[in-house]
Amino acid sequence: MATDLLPELALIPAGEFLMGSEDAEEDERPVHRVHVDDVLLAVQPVTNAEYARFVRDTGHRAPAVYELPLVVTAGGAERERSFRHTGAPYVWENVDPPNGRADHPVTLVRFDDAVAYCAWLSTSTGRLFRLPTEAEWEKASRGGVESKRYPWGDRLDQNLSNFLVDPALKSTHGTTPCRQYPPNAFGLFDIAGNVWEWVQDWYDPAYYAASPARNPLGPPTGQLRVLRGGGWLVADVRMLSCSHRHKVPPDTYSYAIGFRVACLP
Repeated sequence: MATDLLPELALIPAGEFLMGSEDAEEDERPVHRVHVDDVLLAVQPVTNAEYARFVRDTGHRAPAVYELPLVVTAGGAERERSFRHTGAPYVWENVDPPNGRADHPVTLVRFDDAVAYCAWLSTSTGRLFRLPTEAEWEKASRGGVESKRYPWGDRLDQNLSNFLVDPALKSTHGTTPCRQYPPNAFGLFDIAGNVWEWVQDWYDPAYYAASPARNPLGPPTGQLRVLRGGGWLVADVRMLSCSHRHKVPPDTYSYAIGFRVACLP
């Protein structure tokens, strides 16, 4: 087994936490107490360098602008032009990541790409890797701090996270190397900002009202998937909160979406 492929992992200890927020979007309510068992999360999102080993080993298609996702085509020709233009610096050359971005989070990955990476990493290391659940992700992002808005408390500024402080700077902004900003109390880097992160749950706006009290897995089926954590394109800091649920069609991918892996201890 290729133990050198194992990512650095942080233990998120078993226990209860308050999931959701009463002063945010309706789908973040009701706030409810959830127990999550011990889980290990990668301390950072999967990087381009890590993803490159997967691409070269499996022949999986490299991150690029392929068939356009629904979130782009629904916006017409102008959105398509913007998507292609902004995505260009993140497109790989065959099996090689963009120059100078080896330690940046991988982007331009769909949900299915993230699942395929987890399957390859599991086979390669002998450990069962997967995407975290929404509950695992939110508990981890909170860093053991109860009912605060962000991983570091109720305050967020440009020294703590990579987000779009000034929308006018979008054309010169982008992903940053992982670990450039301080971790939360569980040692997780880039848990807010830099890239949105896929989680394994289907989306249901009313799920919290019926969610199991222990290890919720989300609804069994759905039409939309969930992203967590915000990304470098986010100018509305409410989207960077621990509780924010960003819903997208399953075919979505972009230059601001990546993922991190989870496994059991």
